[in-house]
Amino acid sequence: MAAAPDHLFNLRNNFYLGAYQAAINNSDIPNLSPDDVVERDSIVYRSYIALGSYQLVINEIDSSAATPLQAVKLLALYLSSPDNKEMAISSLKEWLADPAIANNPTLRLIAGIVFMHQEDFNEALKHTNSGGTMELHALNVQIFIKMHRSDYAERQLRTMQQIDEDHTLTQLANAWLNLAVGGSKIQEAHLIFQDFSEKYPMTGMILNGKAVCCMHMGNFDEAETLLLEALNKDAKDPETLANLVVCSLHIGKSSSRYLSQLKLSYPDHILVKRASSAEDSFERAVQSVACRMKSLEFLLAVVERIVIVCLLI
Repeated sequence: MAAAPDHLFNLRNNFYLGAYQAAINNSDIPNLSPDDVVERDSIVYRSYIALGSYQLVINEIDSSAATPLQAVKLLALYLSSPDNKEMAISSLKEWLADPAIANNPTLRLIAGIVFMHQEDFNEALKHTNSGGTMELHALNVQIFIKMHRSDYAERQLRTMQQIDEDHTLTQLANAWLNLAVGGSKIQEAHLIFQDFSEKYPMTGMILNGKAVCCMHMGNFDEAETLLLEALNKDAKDPETLANLVVCSLHIGKSSSRYLSQLKLSYPDHILVKRASSAEDSFERAVQSVACRMKSLEFLLAVVERIVIVCLLI
């Protein structure tokens, strides 16, 4: 018996590879079941979130929407403003405590994404570690990489490979893990992104993946070319801006404009936080040196006065 056609395959694939506008533009798919309609709408709204259109998602999903859509709306609320984070997390925890909906895969996925943003990895894994969908497995790989536990990430990847070795998310997870491990694995990651670029339209995600591989291999000029192409596709993409900061520093070019853009649009980005921390540390060091110099100047003045007094005696 032939398997039922997967009407949402192309939509999912566009979303996974970062072709968010293509996912939105090609979402009018006929003959969908009610469950497929909910999944379709979830992916479309997540695509809008990826493009920064948080308010559109918040406005369009009302209280009568299905649980997966309500979960997506919570993600939009969480990302839309620092003022909304506490409320979104509180609502999320309340829903996760409700046995009737707590096991919904989309709700668990959104919980994992939110708590990963919070860097509360243990809480994220409480909701994602049991898996159930390829997206949940892929998110587990990301979480374990952020925890510097490539061994656990590799176990998740093996599970994905057993389910579907050729799945786009399996290939992406493989590339992420190869980048995290480094060394000879970088070339393998580059081959994965190269394969994507030959099979599918080029996206910012694919370009950034290839660029990061190039930087790991010391090919910073090629990386810059790829990143500038990605910037042409989306001038506000945080990963493109962050990677351009790093790449520019390595090739001796000014990175201040990219860093300024990142600070303005994504003040909570990890690179912004690290740069701010470094600036604060430098400022404290300068102040400390200044204080010591003043103390030294005072000490020299005292010594000078003592010498003069001794000479007069």
